[in-house]
Amino acid sequence: MLAGGAARRLGGVDKPGVSVGGRTLLDRVLGACRGAGRTVVVGGRRATVRPVVWAREEPPGSGPLAALAAGVRHVEADTVVVLSGDLPFLQDGGVRQLAGALADGDAEGVLSVDPDGRDQPLVAAYRTEPLRRELALLATEHGNLTGLPLRLLVRELRLLRIPSAPLASFDCDTWEDIATARAAIREHGNVLDEWITAVKDELGIDLDVDTGVLLDLARDAAHGVARPAAPLTTFLVGYAAATAAGNGPEAVSQAVADAARRASALAGRWAAEADGATGRAAGSDVPGDGDTGPGNGTGPGPGNGPGDGPGDGDTGGGTGRR
Repeated sequence: MLAGGAARRLGGVDKPGVSVGGRTLLDRVLGACRGAGRTVVVGGRRATVRPVVWAREEPPGSGPLAALAAGVRHVEADTVVVLSGDLPFLQDGGVRQLAGALADGDAEGVLSVDPDGRDQPLVAAYRTEPLRRELALLATEHGNLTGLPLRLLVRELRLLRIPSAPLASFDCDTWEDIATARAAIREHGNVLDEWITAVKDELGIDLDVDTGVLLDLARDAAHGVARPAAPLTTFLVGYAAATAAGNGPEAVSQAVADAARRASALAGRWAAEADGATGRAAGSDVPGDGDTGPGNGTGPGPGNGPGDGPGDGDTGGGTGRR
């Protein structure tokens, strides 16, 4: 992952450290490649959401090819996914697609192509040895890699190109890009997934969360019991699922689903009891509503006479018939 550069269009700010949705750009990209056997970040050291191997091009700021060569020195696998550190919308599915396409064919690299048809060599997967070979040849040809553009590398490799998801290759080069990314994650269709992902990263949780199940549970608890029961119930479901943590993420996900189902059924039984009690109260012989008993006679009588008198006025306590 290349996380250096001068970020001139951002006024020289530390671009990988800029926050989008409460997470730095670098941490967002790290979240998309959490399945990597080893993650190498080329750039200045900083706090990250998970451990990485740090590397640095020499001299610092000498360009993407020099940075790529510095990172590849630490790669031990036969294939390597190469990403820039400013991709706020890249998802792990997109990374797996690149790696899978490379594994399934005989190409030396697989490049994402953005919706405008442009190659994205920093949203790509490469076979490690051909990548090292071309970097070495370019260094020999030009004396070093400083300042060389990425297109010199990709034109020498045998490549497969695949279309990227609409926002997967969206990168943040300007403050306008940052503002666009921050607005996009708060759109109605994205905000819950973005928030859940941010919380998982903050708490160090690697778990698939079925938000629909938990939202249904919160609704059932709020409607069937009381509104404050919603967050308390979902907390208890999470606590119950945590007891399965030693059996791996899949067991925890199943435990969440099972606990949510049981708690939702409990909320349903609770609500049914309340509805039954209300129904019995509505159909009972409430004093004052029948033909006899103390109540609200409307006869013309002036007072509080007992028995079968003509009435008890508006405030009487007698048993006059209406």
